[in-house]
Amino acid sequence: MHLYNTEHRQVGVNFYSGKSPLVRVFAPHVSKLIIEIEGKNAIPLRKQAYGYWQAKCPGLKPGDRYLFNIDGKHALPDPASLSQPSGVHQASECVDLNEIRKIRDNSWPGISTSDLIIYELHAGTFTPEGTFKAMLEKLGHLKDLGVNALNIMPVASFPGTRNWGYDGVFPFAVQHSYGGPVDFARLIKACHQKGIAVILDVVYNHFGPEGNCLNEYAPYFTNKYKTPWGHAINFDDAWSHGVRQYFLENALMWLRDFHIDGLRLDAVHAIKDFGPKHFLQELSEAVQKLNDATGAKHFLIGECDLKDVRFVTPLSEGGYGLNAQWCDEWHHALHALMTGDRKGYYSDFGKLEHLVKAFNHAYVYTGNYSAHRKKFFGTPSGNQPGQRFAVFTQNHDQVGNRMLGERLSSLVDFESLKLAAGAMFVSPFIPMLFMGEEYAEENPFLYFVSHGDQRLLEQVKKGRKREFREFIHHGTPPDPASVKSFEQSRLRWDWQGQSTKQHMLLYYKKLIAIRKEQKLLKPGNRDNTLAYEAVKDTAIMLSKTDGNEQLMALMNFSDEKVTVEIPELLHNDPELLIYSAHQQWGGTISNNKIPIVKNGHAVVAETEKKSILIAKTRKK
Repeated sequence: MHLYNTEHRQVGVNFYSGKSPLVRVFAPHVSKLIIEIEGKNAIPLRKQAYGYWQAKCPGLKPGDRYLFNIDGKHALPDPASLSQPSGVHQASECVDLNEIRKIRDNSWPGISTSDLIIYELHAGTFTPEGTFKAMLEKLGHLKDLGVNALNIMPVASFPGTRNWGYDGVFPFAVQHSYGGPVDFARLIKACHQKGIAVILDVVYNHFGPEGNCLNEYAPYFTNKYKTPWGHAINFDDAWSHGVRQYFLENALMWLRDFHIDGLRLDAVHAIKDFGPKHFLQELSEAVQKLNDATGAKHFLIGECDLKDVRFVTPLSEGGYGLNAQWCDEWHHALHALMTGDRKGYYSDFGKLEHLVKAFNHAYVYTGNYSAHRKKFFGTPSGNQPGQRFAVFTQNHDQVGNRMLGERLSSLVDFESLKLAAGAMFVSPFIPMLFMGEEYAEENPFLYFVSHGDQRLLEQVKKGRKREFREFIHHGTPPDPASVKSFEQSRLRWDWQGQSTKQHMLLYYKKLIAIRKEQKLLKPGNRDNTLAYEAVKDTAIMLSKTDGNEQLMALMNFSDEKVTVEIPELLHNDPELLIYSAHQQWGGTISNNKIPIVKNGHAVVAETEKKSILIAKTRKK
């Protein structure tokens, strides 16, 4: 039995044309529930089936502030609040989702996951102002860059004004310091008008430690399981049907009412559910129902520490039905190889063969032994198409969870940065950039919070010191509560005129253009893709074929020039698409020098150290 409705939201305060507003709350253990509306009469709710309470509220209007009084003891915000303008501890604000729907661009056709070129950003640090309105002014930059999807880190209301977003406590409410729900809806519309899809990061595996009042209403948590954040959310214990509906309603609201294109689901491995139907399966079914009803192309992308192909296997084949998954192992293989980092989970990576396997299989650990995990780990990716995996050279986690928040631009040289970018764009997977990467931003992306509870802040500081105790020779971790940590994490937009950054930006634009123009670079069936070590422990050759066309990329990860013979291309005419060592991209090699030549019995490709060349051939 499905308690949710794909047509409209059924929890919290909702407005209907020609009808009184309806309030509905899941509170199975409550004896008395009253909505207290500022400046208006209080209205008691009546108990309904399955642990719900509801009431009609004539006279309730958008903009009204309200709280729920539980058993006459205390008044708390609405668990399904759409706006917390005075913070997470204060009254909720009524918002009419019908007005949000009116903002949307109904002509937007959506985008296929196989066409995605994603740009991840944090709303608070992407611009100096840290607001949705300020982001509008940067959409031209993103359009010119060529990306066609924004992955926005969580915007659910959190304590204070500075946070990554993973400490949210009101999943339906848009953070007020960013601009609130109306400004967010306007940003989504503006993105669509620029041809840019919007992916929203949502957290369905935990709540933040401050301002979370959900357990006062219902058993939203269970002590059956533990997570890194404490007790797990109750997806399979007593009264879990109301908890499951809560999150299903949340997902459908973002997609249906705010016109979000897709959801990035944080750490789905921490969604503990051993019921007959996993929550992710039910979520995938709900999104498919919405798509069938509206003709939309909404999609789900999961972040998962388990290299388990079940998460992206279609529902029809017994999987969880997510449309794609962040592929951390591709990143780890590249990062460890280029930086020499072997600490923590990077100890399982660092050889060229690891990156070769990541190109060919998405996962590096497919049932083989992981020394770091001390067990056999992962599953084969099988015949899953390339668009089921998103890859990146960096993201908020891989940058921000370093003690000093260093970006890749602070860890490797300029030529290596270009090589890394090229490797990502020739992969058979969905490419994703992290904000500022396109011009080699040097500011760090640090961990930051602004909790109001001083004891909690001290615990956070101690936790960071404990986490990085092995790195104490590098200094003390920056204070997450300091405004300085937040301000240091903002992008710098004053790099115009700096030749290195200009070269990098032009290089990214060219790579993205090549990605869009060359049909062989579109994710899909991976049977036509092969990566291998062209020179042992030194260079990777990646080739893609389709009929008479072949695309090849030679990636030199060494500090020496590499020459590779490719006899099978002797009867073809190679066309150079890009060479990272050319002067036009900030390299040292003349733009007139073609690194691919015929010597009579083979085609010879020659690359400078830390460089990539991409070429296309067509059979005569």
